[in-house]
Amino acid sequence: MKIISWNVNSVRARITNILNYIKQAKPDILLLQEIKTQDENFPYEEFKKIGYESHVYGQKSYNGVAIISKIEVKNIKKNLISDDLKQSRVITGEIQIKRSKINLINIYVPNGNPIDTEKYEYKKKWLNNFILNIKKELSKNSKLLIAGDFNIIPEEIDVYDFKRYENDALGKLEIRKKFRELLNLGFKDVYRIKNRNKQEYTFWDYFAGSWQKNYGMRIDHFLLSNNLLDNIVSININKNPRSKTKPSDHTPIELEIS
Repeated sequence: MKIISWNVNSVRARITNILNYIKQAKPDILLLQEIKTQDENFPYEEFKKIGYESHVYGQKSYNGVAIISKIEVKNIKKNLISDDLKQSRVITGEIQIKRSKINLINIYVPNGNPIDTEKYEYKKKWLNNFILNIKKELSKNSKLLIAGDFNIIPEEIDVYDFKRYENDALGKLEIRKKFRELLNLGFKDVYRIKNRNKQEYTFWDYFAGSWQKNYGMRIDHFLLSNNLLDNIVSININKNPRSKTKPSDHTPIELEIS
């Protein structure tokens, strides 16, 4: 089964690129972040025409997450956490792989910049809330897959110039500790366990020729509970969509599990 995560930075603005990518990559499930549209304006029919059902938690102009799937996803929920700002940042569902029921959790973590504003405090509170609720989810089902745009640079290797991000909301130590706290609940960063010393990125800013210079960062992740690690077949960061016309500033991460 191929499960792909991609921050598309507006599903309607990138719909041609997304559909072309789906035809090439053939995912079973595509987890989208930052769809930037309300539920009623989501392009359901475009996905339905190529065999995919859409489960959407949208918001006008900002944020938003969706699960696009050609297999059955049950128990779709949009209330994993209580968000004080009522932003659309988490959607969950359940899939069956052989005899295992796996909880899918698709997230778009707040950016948090600038760090001397309420945006940073919101990010910290959001992450604390999320971690608390993941603990609760693990007590119900120990087989979890968390994926999406975490807006966290886990380690120095995960950004082109770590010194520039030590005091950024994506690279501050207390934020990176939240990522480790999540891992310590019983998860592994799938990309890093398969690529211990490889330096690849999932995001390149639109500014200052970041893509051309490879000034990127790895902030999009797949976390898999430890009891599912034997199910991993492969994981790949596919840079090709970032090179297209009118691209998202993120690129897809492709996980294959058995």
